[in-house]
Amino acid sequence: MAVADALRDRHRRELREFLRSRRARVSPAEAGLPDGGTRRRTPGLRREEVAVLAGVGASWYQWLEQGRDISVSPQVLDAVARVLRMGDAERRHLYLLAGLNPPAPRPAPERQDMGAGLRRLIDTWMPYPAHIMDMYYNCVMYNDAAAFVLGMRPDTTQNCLVDFFTDPLYRSRSASWDRNARTVVAQFRAASAARPDDEGFQALLAQLTESSAEFAELWAERDIEDAGLIRKELEHPLVGLLCLESTAMRVPARPDLTIVLHTPLEEAGTAAKLEWLASPEGRRGAMYPVAG
Repeated sequence: MAVADALRDRHRRELREFLRSRRARVSPAEAGLPDGGTRRRTPGLRREEVAVLAGVGASWYQWLEQGRDISVSPQVLDAVARVLRMGDAERRHLYLLAGLNPPAPRPAPERQDMGAGLRRLIDTWMPYPAHIMDMYYNCVMYNDAAAFVLGMRPDTTQNCLVDFFTDPLYRSRSASWDRNARTVVAQFRAASAARPDDEGFQALLAQLTESSAEFAELWAERDIEDAGLIRKELEHPLVGLLCLESTAMRVPARPDLTIVLHTPLEEAGTAAKLEWLASPEGRRGAMYPVAG
């Protein structure tokens, strides 16, 4: 209990100092208020001004900044964050300090257009497969190796999770599908549980449950795992067995995106096979329809 109390006290102190520091950096002019002339002793907004602009009581805001044990709603925190001109990372930090689950991350407007840089990143990963997906597992882009190894192509659903369960080409190549399916569903449960009211996750869950009885069965088992490394074994029609390790990584500047990089393992000469598949000869062979 002493540890919990100490952690709560530390959060309250951090909340107090964080709000004070954010309040000090916003000028009255930026907030649409007169500057107060010579009567203003310190830069930034006063507590009372923040309260008025956020539409909350002055005493309540004072208690919030003092770190008192009061009831806090997401709507009020959003209003305070707006007045104090907080960015998305600061807003989520405010939620954590106030003891609430943070909202889903949103990319900063100036970082929305990172397509060219991300494309260069996954193309540099060649001859190994790499792709990028959003928080709902929709594929944003993939490199050539992901196409001729994993079977990623325009005529699928373009959702990595749905295609895992419903794409016959990928299913026919995946020698580790049964083992990996359990892990994939458990990781999806962890991701969706963090956003219980997110309509995007609910829509994806409904689509998966309807389109795949295997998914529905695994979902009912309620296993849960954090995202991490996944070993994949694929039987490719041109080169045979491929042993890969996939790593999912978030993009700090774009928290709504995840990069999935596939690294060859030492077994089965996987690295050499991937290099051949990316060669002109291998690419010519991949142009023709092949079973599996």
